[in-house]
Amino acid sequence: MADTAFLALALGAIFLALTVALATVGVMTAEKQQVGRSLAAVQAMRAAPTSMQSELNKPFADRVVAPGLARLTRIGRRFVPGEQVARIRSKLELAGNPAGWDIDRFLALNTLGLIAGFAVGLAVGLLLGLGLPPLLGVTIALCVTGYFTPNMILYQNAYDRREQMRRELPDALDLLTISVEAGLSFDAGVSQVARNTSGPLAEEFFRVLQEMQIGLGRSEALRALGERTDLPELRGFVTSMVQADSFGIPIAAVLRVQAREMRVKRSQRAEEMAQKVPVKILFPLIFCILPALFVVILGPAAITIFESFSGRL
Repeated sequence: MADTAFLALALGAIFLALTVALATVGVMTAEKQQVGRSLAAVQAMRAAPTSMQSELNKPFADRVVAPGLARLTRIGRRFVPGEQVARIRSKLELAGNPAGWDIDRFLALNTLGLIAGFAVGLAVGLLLGLGLPPLLGVTIALCVTGYFTPNMILYQNAYDRREQMRRELPDALDLLTISVEAGLSFDAGVSQVARNTSGPLAEEFFRVLQEMQIGLGRSEALRALGERTDLPELRGFVTSMVQADSFGIPIAAVLRVQAREMRVKRSQRAEEMAQKVPVKILFPLIFCILPALFVVILGPAAITIFESFSGRL
């Protein structure tokens, strides 16, 4: 019995040794093959033409991402008319021309969102085992969502930018009025405001100054400022400045009236927002706060009443 156990142990040790030896040889062979393939790839790259080497040395974004976006842009332009391109340009202007965004990138993102929505909707429907009508509904909903996602992002950026300009405009007009009344010209006052403030309004004033420096008239530069934004207060200011420049009205007086009007509008807007608070808090109060209060206040009383009636019964 002991001889049989010893023989089995010896055979197991021999089998284990052979397995380890074969695994070691296999790993060494695989490493040699991998090294050989790497050396062959390096030699092939060295033997490749100069144009191919320069193409391979480019970043991944230039080699793969940029051509893919270009193809998606061409696909998107086939389904977008010229009027839609003009509307996209207007949306980009309202959003302040965000970095990395242009018409081609916007069309590429629309097409990419449509394809991604279709793929995700199809995958989710198949994983959940939906029937054909629910699968079509989910896929169409995700396609529409993916296609209009860039539009929603641009709309949100434009809205945030407009609200920030609305908050900055009264203070900027006060500074402009003080500068002009101190003896500076209108252009110098605008430059003073642009240098001493920050935000989208300062950027727009900088752009107005740059357009006047390249030869555009003051009225044309101000009209372009009004066209680049949908803020009614700023458009009213632009209209007043253009009319004052056309009819020879003193700019300081116009600025003083505009600054006073902007301050009054800011106070009225604050009062309006304060009056909206009771209406906005009504639904959270009814559906969130009052039920919790009823549970905390009336819950113990209801339990006590229930126990009292249960004891009598």
